[in-house]
Amino acid sequence: MKSRAYIVNAFWDPEAKVWVATSDDVPGLATEAGDVDKLIKKLRVMIPELLEANGLLPPKRGRAARDVPFEVRAQYHEHLRLQA
Repeated sequence: MKSRAYIVNAFWDPEAKVWVATSDDVPGLATEAGDVDKLIKKLRVMIPELLEANGLLPPKRGRAARDVPFEVRAQYHEHLRLQA
């Protein structure tokens, strides 16, 4: 069973005006959304689906729920021009 969180990297794409998320830990993960809350909602569905599709979902142990922790590491950069 995976003990650490699956890492998801997210960044703001200023041209497309969306948050883009990818992950080396979750094969095939590539998605986007207009705001971080919507992005996280999508990740909650996509991560388990992709892990299962790739045979990486933690094994079931009886009737116990499976934990699939993930961490979003977001980057946002902006350049401000202030008038003197």
